[in-house]
Parts: sequence; structure tokens; C-alpha cells
Amino acid sequence: MTEPRPRRSVRRTLPERKRIALIAHDGKKAELLEWAARWRETLTDHELIGTGTTARRVADTLELPVTGLMSGPLGGDQQIGALITEQQLDLLIFFWDPFAPQPHDPDVKALLRLAALWNIPVACNAASADFLISSPWLTQAYEMAIPDAGAWVASRAGE
Repeated sequence: MTEPRPRRSVRRTLPERKRIALIAHDGKKAELLEWAARWRETLTDHELIGTGTTARRVADTLELPVTGLMSGPLGGDQQIGALITEQQLDLLIFFWDPFAPQPHDPDVKALLRLAALWNIPVACNAASADFLISSPWLTQAYEMAIPDAGAWVASRAGE
């Protein structure tokens, strides 16, 4: 009988220079920009990736390079999820709005599920983002366990 989920038996090392995704729902964009401005000097040392308007506004406001993807409702959340799955993202800062229903709520849930599955640090508000961005691990290599997806797929193929 195969296991219902892959074991976390593979090691992944996050690099010293992190790849950080910045996402904010419309009602939280101003808060994310304020937060990012406070941490601009720290963010300068890392690679920034963002969805839609958030990426453009962070790049314009902070005058930092931000790789822009599609907006969340147009597939940007899935693009971020793909980066997580491919181990091309190291940290997720996602200021989501608990007061506004989002037309792409299933996409948001899928993105957070992938972050949990692949053991990616996630901050959903300014306080948790402060804790993550001020962690000594931000500028150091960090080894963590991730799912052994290859072994899991191979075990399921034999069913």
C-alpha cells in the first residue's frame, strides 16, 4: 500500500540570497508598500518577484527590480505556485485581505497549500513578515526537509 502523502525525506537548502514573492490583495497593497519601504535596505539584497500591480508598485515605489508575473486573478497565483513547486522561490510574503471576498479564492487556497506542502516560510500580515524578514536565517543558507515527490510518484505508479 502506498502512503497517502510523500515523506519529507529530501533536503533542500535555501540560498543566502533569497527569492522572495510579494503579493497583496487590493485592500492590502498600501500596507505591503509601507512594509516594503520599511525593509527596503534588507530587500535590496534579495531577488523580488511579485504578481501584477503589486510587483509594479513595489518596483516603482522602492526603485528596486521586481520580476512581475500576471495578476492573481489572471494566473499570477499559479505562477507563484509553480515557482514554489520547482524550488525557485524561498519566501512568500502574501498580504491577503480577510474582509474582501476574492473571485480567485480557490487559487489563493491552492497557493497557500503549495507553500505548506513544500515547506516555504509564509507571512500573511505585517507582523509575521517582520518576523521572517528580521530572522537571522534570511541571510544564511537554510537546510530544510521537503517532500520526496519522485519516490512518491514512483510508489504510486506501481499500484
